[in-house]
Amino acid sequence: MNDRPSVRIGNGCGFYGDQLDAPRDLVRSGNLDYLTLEYLAELTLSILARRREKDPSHGYAHDFLYVVESLVPDLSKPNAPKIITNAGGMNPPSCARAVADILCAAGLADRRIAVVTGDDIMSHVDSWLDDGEPLEHLDSGRPLTDVRERLVSANAYLGAAPIVEALRRGTDIVITGRVADASLTVAPARFVFGWSDEDTEQLAQATVAGHLIECGAQATGGYSTSWESLQLTDVGYPIAVLDANGELRITKPAGTGGAVTVRTITEQLLYEVGDPSAYLTPDLILDVTGVRLEQVEPDLVAVRGATTRGIPARYKVSAAYRAGYQTSGQLVVYGEDCLRKADAIAGMVLERVRRAGFELERFHVEKLGTGDAVPRSSDQAAVPDALREVVLRIAVADSDRRAVERFSREWAPLVTSGPAGIGGYTQARQPVRPVYAFWPATVAKSRVDPLVRIDVRPATQWACAGKHDSGSTDSSP
Repeated sequence: MNDRPSVRIGNGCGFYGDQLDAPRDLVRSGNLDYLTLEYLAELTLSILARRREKDPSHGYAHDFLYVVESLVPDLSKPNAPKIITNAGGMNPPSCARAVADILCAAGLADRRIAVVTGDDIMSHVDSWLDDGEPLEHLDSGRPLTDVRERLVSANAYLGAAPIVEALRRGTDIVITGRVADASLTVAPARFVFGWSDEDTEQLAQATVAGHLIECGAQATGGYSTSWESLQLTDVGYPIAVLDANGELRITKPAGTGGAVTVRTITEQLLYEVGDPSAYLTPDLILDVTGVRLEQVEPDLVAVRGATTRGIPARYKVSAAYRAGYQTSGQLVVYGEDCLRKADAIAGMVLERVRRAGFELERFHVEKLGTGDAVPRSSDQAAVPDALREVVLRIAVADSDRRAVERFSREWAPLVTSGPAGIGGYTQARQPVRPVYAFWPATVAKSRVDPLVRIDVRPATQWACAGKHDSGSTDSSP
């Protein structure tokens, strides 16, 4: 265990697709003990599940491989931060093998990689349903049996415990599947300070820390309503500094853009929080109604007063099911008659689809630039008469793929069979994509905990592992 009075945890990724160089920059200027990287939004798992279906070696966040490559010079140093990430997505063992290849090629074959699995509960859904676990939709109350045949993925949100165990086994990189965002931060703090379940105030503060930094630059001015006063080109990513007694400060590397202020931290504190007095995480039920923020100095905010209402008995489940197909297309319509022309083009396209024998179940027509994206209030001026261009966008969805495909084929013909004055196609023929609908549910922790597995191996052993090795058995350090 670490005997330092404080631990510095920085988060360099808030979602799959975040800035690729942010983790490297944060490591080089943040003096970190731990680097966390959060890749998984609710429907990201269904996308990764589809990729794994196409190739059993895929199904994880490939951006993480670029991050590891960029960090090789830093990982070679004696005091390199440990990395904790849920980049494993639907296939943590394959992600570990890919990372091991990079480390071995860089002369870092002795680095230990841990994999946490058990969040993927798809293979258990049927037996649980038969056993009386309805996995009912949190909003509608419908049982999962309503969509079972179309189910694509089902993952429980694991907490900090398996990561803590992996750190105890002396790992350098922890790769997980669907571990809750805040738990990526709770785990190293709990490991370093040896907190138990009775250390409720400290764990509450660590959970707040994880929530505040989980979205990356959103805590340091990104997506802020005060964006004009900030320099976001080289925005710094957030760092949580936690003490053994739970004292928490949020900061960012010196000299970077953005800002850490009471305002930016308040905006992130309430982000995606339904009930501020009962924010559910796998580790505890968080109450932030008593949280107090203090601007200690520039780019340093103290956070105090988080409490907990106990430990939940159930894990949240993120499931996704197939819900048809969709596509969208847009083009620029220009000329003094651009509004009438855009309406006419939309009518032509939809009528041609109907004449081909398809009644689209859903479609939406927008003329971007006229207030369709942000509707005008009654006291605002109407669309100016001098308007000379508009972006026409049509989105469609249907349970029948053929209907959506037919729509996608009606864009290119407009070049010669539509009115003059159109251009700027995004694509002549729009790709048809499957639609995945979100199914939020919960499951008793007692059903999932026995499934969790932790595997810790040196990089050389991961690199030599077979392509289809699950990596889901316990391995002693």
